Amino acid sequence: MNVVVVTKNTPDTAARVEVNASGAVTWGDAQLVINPWDEYSVTEAVLLKEVHKVKTTVLTVGADMHIDALKQGLAIGIDEAVRVWEAGFEGQDSLAYATVLAAAIRKIGAGGDPVGLVIFGRELIDTVSDAHIFQVARKLGWTAFGSVSKIQAIDFNAKTIRVERMLEEGKQVVSGTLPCVISVLKEINDPRYPSFINIRKASKATIPLWTAADIGLDPKAVAGSAAKVKTTAYHNLAARAGSVQLIEGANETEKAQKLVARLIEEKIL
Repeated sequence: MNVVVVTKNTPDTAARVEVNASGAVTWGDAQLVINPWDEYSVTEAVLLKEVHKVKTTVLTVGADMHIDALKQGLAIGIDEAVRVWEAGFEGQDSLAYATVLAAAIRKIGAGGDPVGLVIFGRELIDTVSDAHIFQVARKLGWTAFGSVSKIQAIDFNAKTIRVERMLEEGKQVVSGTLPCVISVLKEINDPRYPSFINIRKASKATIPLWTAADIGLDPKAVAGSAAKVKTTAYHNLAARAGSVQLIEGANETEKAQKLVARLIEEKIL
């Protein structure tokens, strides 16, 4: 059984967004680091590997700049790394990104060790989005559990999983079947950091690069398709008009009484 963890490089959390001379939004020369939420997802995959003797793979969709995130995953203890990319992918929206990830996960699973679990960090900090997580699950046809704070039980042979989710209303315990997709919170573990020796080993690793053709996709179907806001559709909107009535009075009590009387008159109260 294979556990796949998805990651990428993102700007350091101390980085500042800037607008350059041409008006484009940029992170400038900010240092790139592994997406902070993925420190927990990578660690969780390694912990599952140690307990359940499963294979682990770290996956990214991105240009050369994301290789460092893969090598950090290897240095922490992930078995293998895969990168998927070609020039036409630049500017993907979340759905196109998820389409590529899902196809890559299928290919990984076809290699002899079926994928039983895909782990994401809570979100990507550069886009502040988690849409791709649930889109990947939908593309794969698997169950998705978000905001997982603990894997209470998992049986890769029986293909069952029980997780604890942290919601605004409190904690929720849910069960499901494998394969499935989860996103994890920082409460799930204490992140592991690679040793100097493992960093050196990972730096020498050769990471395979898959193209759209390698994962069975038409490059045109997953080419950059970032949505752009169009304002032309709003040019013919009808003008809106309104009026304001100020409530006067000698003090706050008198103003409140007049306001209540006006609201009753207008049948609002």
